[in-house]
Amino acid sequence: MRQKILISALAALMLAPVALNAKTLRWASQGDILTLDPHAQNEGMTIAASSYVYEPLVDYDKDFNLVPGLAVSWEQPDAETWRLKLREGVTFHDGAPFTADDAKFSLERAMAPTSNYKAYVNGIKEVKKVDDYTIDIITDGPNPILLRQLTNLFIMNKAWSEKNNAQQPQDFNANQETFSARNTNGTGPYKLESREVDIRTTYVENENWWGKDTKPGNVTRVVFTPIKQNATRTAALLSGEVDFVLDPPAQDLQRLRQQAKIVEGNEYRTIYLGLDQSSPELKYSSIKGKNPFADARVREALYVAIDMDAIKRAVMRGSSLPTGTMIAPQVHGYDAALAERVPYDLERAKTLLTEAGYGPNELNFTLDCPNNRYINDEAICQAIVGMWAKAGVKASLNTMPRATYMPKVQNADTSAYMFGWGVPTFDALYTLQSLIHSKGEGADGSFNFGGYKNAEVDALIDNIKVETDDAKRTAQIQEVLKIHAQEFGHIPLHDQVIPWAMGKNVDVIHRADNRLTPQWVTIQ
Repeated sequence: MRQKILISALAALMLAPVALNAKTLRWASQGDILTLDPHAQNEGMTIAASSYVYEPLVDYDKDFNLVPGLAVSWEQPDAETWRLKLREGVTFHDGAPFTADDAKFSLERAMAPTSNYKAYVNGIKEVKKVDDYTIDIITDGPNPILLRQLTNLFIMNKAWSEKNNAQQPQDFNANQETFSARNTNGTGPYKLESREVDIRTTYVENENWWGKDTKPGNVTRVVFTPIKQNATRTAALLSGEVDFVLDPPAQDLQRLRQQAKIVEGNEYRTIYLGLDQSSPELKYSSIKGKNPFADARVREALYVAIDMDAIKRAVMRGSSLPTGTMIAPQVHGYDAALAERVPYDLERAKTLLTEAGYGPNELNFTLDCPNNRYINDEAICQAIVGMWAKAGVKASLNTMPRATYMPKVQNADTSAYMFGWGVPTFDALYTLQSLIHSKGEGADGSFNFGGYKNAEVDALIDNIKVETDDAKRTAQIQEVLKIHAQEFGHIPLHDQVIPWAMGKNVDVIHRADNRLTPQWVTIQ
């Protein structure tokens, strides 16, 4: 009996370090995850949540180099074919084996009409199963960035999806409810334990994860809580109620540096304003019979009436990078010269409006803005509306939570709107095709809600899709950005600078995509 007790005690001691090392990560942000369907909504927080449960074929390391995910290797038999060898021995959370059928199904699912991930399947013509652990991706021309597109295409289980009538992505913009929007079955490091919309989402460690032995962190449980109010989020961190805050309020950063820990860096996300310049008349304006935003002078006036240096100083507390272009410095194709903003000039704004035929307070419209998506989003919009008022523009501010905001603007139910665009591929095509190309098939113009259109720009973007000469391709990217800027197709505001706040006992890897990766987190 004594021997059994000693053996049990010894076993307990041997297991103690592992048990002590297992940690729960409690974190918060101002808005909730929009959906659990990994192909339904191309939005940063939602993609991050998907990455806890689901995995892509190709992944990024901490420095955004391409590394194997569910594909262990890849090659190009010809210019329009990518052959991927898949990882063997991987199982989904329900125990089903991962095979080529799942990879093929998932890529095709992301191409479906209801998918919001068309930018990631751009150029894919067909997916062929070669054998149980090999697929060929056939493109409709050379695709120099296909592997980077694959980093956000998450793999689902074909049988589970068919069983639960989830063969098609949730139509988020139509407020569709599906099984895949509230339930998950991936191969990733964490499994969904519970989901309470706008209250709490909890994940637990996937004990059978293929990458468990190389996981650098010690987080075995993740509890995410959306906390809209800035002061409440800060208080939750300082009291120890949460361990990490993704979006600490700018006004609290100095206090948090003293009482907690701040890790920060530039995000690859550009915040901008979009204007409906294609409708015969604006939906949300008393001006009838014409569309003021179709006049480039009006768009320029709205741009030069915004003092981004003042917003950086007073609203962002120095944590922003004002810009005049639509891509951030980390993105291939960036040109610092194009990023120089057209100077703030209130008198020029008034002159331009007069030339366009609008006297004081005659130009009126509604500006739609989220209030829990981007850093200080509502405060930025409030400041802009005030600046426009000084130029004689009467803009009404309409703010709403992201869950309402996203489908509204994605259904083009807006006249003017704030949006933020990150670039997971780190290549400008992702922005040019989705935001600047006119509306067309697939990813073309899929987020061009204002209807900007220029035939020369479209032709250049179509060339960029297939150009493999890097110098030529970069020149074409910069030409598109130059033309678009001259026409004030959108109004770029700033690139976000992202501070993360956490307890002093928490170590994280800061990412330019603003994605908290729990398997990289260590809690002392």
